[in-house]
Amino acid sequence: MFKRFFRLIAGLITTLRTLVSLVILGFIIAVVVDGFSDPVPPIADSGALLLQPEGLLVDQLTRTDPIAEALNQASNSQPETLVRDVVRAIDRAADDDRISHLVLGLDDMQGGGISKLAEIGSALLRFKATEKPIIAFADDYGQQQYFLAAHADEIFLNPLGSAQLIGFGSYSSYFKEALDKLKVDVHVFRVGTHKSAVEPFIGNQMSTLARDESRRLVSTLWRYYGEKIESLRELPAGSIDDYANQMDVKLRAVNGNMAQLAMASGLVDQIASRSEMNTYLEELVADEQGEFEYIGLHGYLANIDREQQPSEQQQNKIAIIVAKGEILDGRQPEGTVGGDSLADMFADVRDDDAVRAVVLRIDSPGGGVFASEVIRDAIAATREDAIPVVVSMGSVAASGGYWIAAETDRVLAMPTTITGSIGVFALIPNFEKGLSALGIRADGVGSTSMASAYQLDQKMTDQTRAIVQMGVEDIYRHFLKIVGEGRELAPDVVAEIAEGRVWTGTKALELGLVDQLGDLSDAIQVAAELAEIDDYIIDYRQQPMTVFEQIMSDFTVGIASVIGRAAAPSWLPNWLTNAAEQALQPLQILDSLNDPRGFYAYCVECPE
Repeated sequence: MFKRFFRLIAGLITTLRTLVSLVILGFIIAVVVDGFSDPVPPIADSGALLLQPEGLLVDQLTRTDPIAEALNQASNSQPETLVRDVVRAIDRAADDDRISHLVLGLDDMQGGGISKLAEIGSALLRFKATEKPIIAFADDYGQQQYFLAAHADEIFLNPLGSAQLIGFGSYSSYFKEALDKLKVDVHVFRVGTHKSAVEPFIGNQMSTLARDESRRLVSTLWRYYGEKIESLRELPAGSIDDYANQMDVKLRAVNGNMAQLAMASGLVDQIASRSEMNTYLEELVADEQGEFEYIGLHGYLANIDREQQPSEQQQNKIAIIVAKGEILDGRQPEGTVGGDSLADMFADVRDDDAVRAVVLRIDSPGGGVFASEVIRDAIAATREDAIPVVVSMGSVAASGGYWIAAETDRVLAMPTTITGSIGVFALIPNFEKGLSALGIRADGVGSTSMASAYQLDQKMTDQTRAIVQMGVEDIYRHFLKIVGEGRELAPDVVAEIAEGRVWTGTKALELGLVDQLGDLSDAIQVAAELAEIDDYIIDYRQQPMTVFEQIMSDFTVGIASVIGRAAAPSWLPNWLTNAAEQALQPLQILDSLNDPRGFYAYCVECPE
């Protein structure tokens, strides 16, 4: 019986080994076949650049588990589009005689921070300055899609579509009552009056301070949004506010037709069905067969990269390192910021003699204190090697995101960047009451009074509370010291603008937290000036992939192209899953953070 059992196991192992061999063989064949083919479409002598961003606009693509992707287990993950790809394509197309029009298809874009939209908007304005037309179309415009569309010369909307400009908000779920019913105590330790990241666990509603802070922030961002749209569409001042606040009244005047409301309000130029839109594009830019002549984003960039031949003199590099997502301890996949991962990238930069400067692109609300300090130390070592480090802030660079920015050579932010939030907190739950209610008691012995300090099933002692609070205060003082020395600000000035307060990029410039306003391209120019170089190439740094990860990544692309990403439908409607994710966001965030001491410089309340 035992022999039969082990023969069966051996047979299964042999079968599995054969299947793996077949997969690898298939991958090799696919690579060879791909080597003899050219999937990149050529650029026509005259045609349009069609930009159809998919999913979220991001500074760095999120690296997912290749095995889960291959098995289609991550089919619900959102697609992403790199902001820098969109900007680069627009800027190159502006000077490309083969590109006569720019067409924005915005149906598949799910959104992105307003700073990212503004960065793409600046590129669209540069394109517009060449007097080449921009056309935008969509079945429906949300606020983020419409921000880009507003830069177009002509905006088309489906007859059943709408322009949903409804304003910005900052909302959160509060768990205090639920935690009380579950008899769970949450011990909060923080420094910074305005550090409201812990409020969902200690209250049932937003505090007055947090409400005032959030109101100031969303009002500032909405004012920027409204004034920008009114300027681009040549609308009277206050039109966007009036559109949102009086939407029901205005909609009644057009018999409930949202598309007609957008047209009457000057937000769109034409109402057209999909077939009418296709006919218009075919009449605008047609090939020999009378079909719409265009090239997409990735095809255009592939051609540009193929045509680009750097001169021999352009050996200098400006390295771009991206810090996107929560800051976590250790090595983390792209899409989050690993303290060790990012520190290793800076070490690689120091070992590359061709790198003359670094631009650190930050799009992070912060995270673990220790990981933030590991990154700050790696940046300091890079600057000591006479390699200037310039920070380009994206949508958010707050708390730990500001910790790693403070001691750099120059800091640039977008006007709508959310930054600051200089504060520290620790959050320790305790389940002693809840377990007692179930009849579960904890007991035991320890060699010291601190032996049970972090037992979550025992009541927290005053000694433990004092120790954790002193630790938080010490880290906060360290944070203030980093900001003061890095920004050359007096201690009393730093103390005044810290306290966990959140600022927009424009206000941060007034306060001295950033040096100037500008986007990534501006930061690259500043880095070149600091390095005193005129000729250089941009070197986007990425975490290296293992051979297995590369094979599985390519294999995943092949699988996805055959079965599609939508092969595993969810049994819940999207709006319900999105609502659940939003309600539980504070819990999800705290579950993902992994600081070894449990201390965090994190801006939970920062809107993207």
